[in-house]
Amino acid sequence: MMQHITSVAELRNAIQTAEIEQAHHCKMLKDQFFLTYESLKPVSLITSTLASISKSPFLIDNIMGTVMGLATGYLSRTLFIGSSVNRIRRLIGTILQFGITNVIAQNSDTITSFGKSLFRNIFHKKV
Repeated sequence: MMQHITSVAELRNAIQTAEIEQAHHCKMLKDQFFLTYESLKPVSLITSTLASISKSPFLIDNIMGTVMGLATGYLSRTLFIGSSVNRIRRLIGTILQFGITNVIAQNSDTITSFGKSLFRNIFHKKV
């Protein structure tokens, strides 16, 4: 709340105080503008997005499951078809690929756990 100014000295003091507040608010506004400008640069957006993705274990698990499913499906199709030119065999191979990809991607956690335990049992030194 403003006080009643009764002298020139009080007026000068009030003006000086207002100018200091204005300079402070102007500096804060410039700093905030700079931060906003920097955060909206494409490189900053990409970097922050990749950082968010890399910190999300759920997303990494989903990507790993999908990649594992795609690789397994492709490998099974390649093994089934071989160098065959038979259209029916190629069609069955493609259906097999999609089926295996889907099953592996949906059950990647179970398959990963099974693989880890199998690996431990095979390579674990029994004392």
